[in-house]
Amino acid sequence: MTSRLVYGIQLPIQSQSTMYAEGWEAGAGAAELAEIARTADRTGFDYIASCDHVGIPRRLADAMSTTWYDPVATLSYLAGITKNVRLMSHVAIVGLRHPLATAKQYATLDHLSGGRLVLGVGAGHVQEEFEALGVDFARRGAVLDEAVDALKAALGPEEYPEFKGERFSFSGLGQRPRPAQARVPVWVGGSSPAAVRRAAVKGDGWLPQGDPRERLPEQIAKLRRLREEAGVAAPITVGAITEPLYVGRPSWHVGRRTVSGAPEAVAESLRAYGAMGVHQIQVRFRSRSLRELTDQMAAFAAGVAPHLND
Repeated sequence: MTSRLVYGIQLPIQSQSTMYAEGWEAGAGAAELAEIARTADRTGFDYIASCDHVGIPRRLADAMSTTWYDPVATLSYLAGITKNVRLMSHVAIVGLRHPLATAKQYATLDHLSGGRLVLGVGAGHVQEEFEALGVDFARRGAVLDEAVDALKAALGPEEYPEFKGERFSFSGLGQRPRPAQARVPVWVGGSSPAAVRRAAVKGDGWLPQGDPRERLPEQIAKLRRLREEAGVAAPITVGAITEPLYVGRPSWHVGRRTVSGAPEAVAESLRAYGAMGVHQIQVRFRSRSLRELTDQMAAFAAGVAPHLND
């Protein structure tokens, strides 16, 4: 069944892995981030997203870089200059921190933003981060499973949340402000079998990582089957990260995987995601400057977005 598509964007600048960062991002900062967030807010993007890493070891620095803004600080800054766009951690490695500390930060963000938080969570993959923070890297999946349950309790409506688990326990500790939302959506990131299972059983949404579009139907079917087997009746928001995009005919080499062309042609390509059962697509635009990026965002919103659900 075809799903209605909305679109969001992982913010550039705040993470600069060589896998996706454009050259101009290295010299950019708060002013450029603000302009991108305002553009997303003005042009109908569903969310803006920020990544999470505490520290990058030297062995990975050449590929990942060491530029990774803190997601709570980044999204809080951008919350103050936007009105409508949702604010997503994509993804927060919540197993690195105690759930009460995480809940305090994100509940405050949701409160201050008027209920715009989407808490995206993931297991993490950098062993040295876990070791430095005293968390068992080998058991990070189990830690994340319990952290999600603890966070759901801590981000609920109760001023004095309670949770008792194998690793985390708390009661009798009041936390205000409470989130503005009655229920903060928790979207689970990852495409491994464990991540798909976690999304199916515990998530309000699923954020696949790196699945090419031809693999998504199989993954979505598995997600829905696991959710049904677990007896979870609530709907789940299925996401996808699209190929790089360029609206119009580029005058420079944008890469062979990039979807480019007239707005209607780009929309036609992206509608295939809706046909698979995807509800939200995370888009990324090839660009050589801030102006080119914000122009691409505006062109997408004006020319492509109106045809995503034709």
